[in-house]
Amino acid sequence: MPSVNREPWELSTLEDLLSLAAQMEQEAIDGYVALADRMRQMKRSDLAEIFESLVVEEKGHLAKVVDWQESGPRATRQVFVGNQEELFDDEGAGTVAPDMLSAYRAFSMAVRNEERAFVFWTYVSAHAQSDEIKCASERMAREELGHVGKLRRERRLAFHSERDKMLTIGAVDIAPLEQRLALHVQSMAANASGGESRELQSLAQQCSERAESLRKSPFVSASLSLRSSSSAIERLMPLCETLAECYLDIGATATSDEEANRSNSFAGQLIDCLRMLRSLPPSYLSGDDV
Repeated sequence: MPSVNREPWELSTLEDLLSLAAQMEQEAIDGYVALADRMRQMKRSDLAEIFESLVVEEKGHLAKVVDWQESGPRATRQVFVGNQEELFDDEGAGTVAPDMLSAYRAFSMAVRNEERAFVFWTYVSAHAQSDEIKCASERMAREELGHVGKLRRERRLAFHSERDKMLTIGAVDIAPLEQRLALHVQSMAANASGGESRELQSLAQQCSERAESLRKSPFVSASLSLRSSSSAIERLMPLCETLAECYLDIGATATSDEEANRSNSFAGQLIDCLRMLRSLPPSYLSGDDV
């Protein structure tokens, strides 16, 4: 969704406002279609159905805007609102391993997009250059607020549905997870060649070094509670992402600078590992990896 930090001087007419509203809805549709397609490819039909339901929802929003447009003067130009990424944010759902996604996370992402849209239209109303723009933007804000309420209800249902299905791991011993990741990456390095093999071997060595560091000096200031599917921590990409989130959580709650710095350093290494893995050709990652 557009950044609220922009001055909305382009919205000088009702046609401009409705053109922007249509752009925002179309970007959301395109974003959810892409996510649904990816989930189908990854054999996550449950999540594909959720994103497809969001496509239907957004198409309903767009139809209302189009009806409003057709009842008055038509826009003669497309309103520029900045980078395309500002219109719709999938919050990483387009690249994260499917095992790390859930219905709750999908609806949470949709809620935040609608909340950003509500804030944006409220901002436009507060800085409107005419009563017409003020009334129209207030109407758009009310529409978005209604969408937020509906999606929040869906998110709440998803939370209660998933709560008892997730594996909760208390007082996690991360070292064995790091060693498991090292074995995954080392296996990939053995099948790679040249610079890719060397980089993967270096990443595997980092995993082993973190595991050894954790065995000698485990984190003590954070009580970890991982909520993930049992299959997620058995597979390469979800395991790598889970560990990165663990270290970020530790860094955010650490009681000493030393522990915070150490955990954040580990998180940085995992994020770099994710970058490398995502840059590899699809053939490098088997179905068991993603």
